[in-house]
Amino acid sequence: MQIKNAVVKRFQNLCREREIKYNELATLSGVTPSTVYSMMDERRRDVSVVTVKKLCDGLEISIGEFFDDPVFQDLEQELQ
Repeated sequence: MQIKNAVVKRFQNLCREREIKYNELATLSGVTPSTVYSMMDERRRDVSVVTVKKLCDGLEISIGEFFDDPVFQDLEQELQ
């Protein structure tokens, strides 16, 4: 799995666990819903570090907690 897909999967799992929709995640995080949806869109996967931090803030977790998940253990090589 590549890093962008792992980040999206982690946010999907967190939303499912907390029973919140992507619109709610956007509101909690102070970003537009289109920012969240462009990240979730398989064709786009627009992921930035700043957005990840804002979404973590909205979920009240640290960046360290976010990345401390098995989904990030076996990432593919990004250089091709």
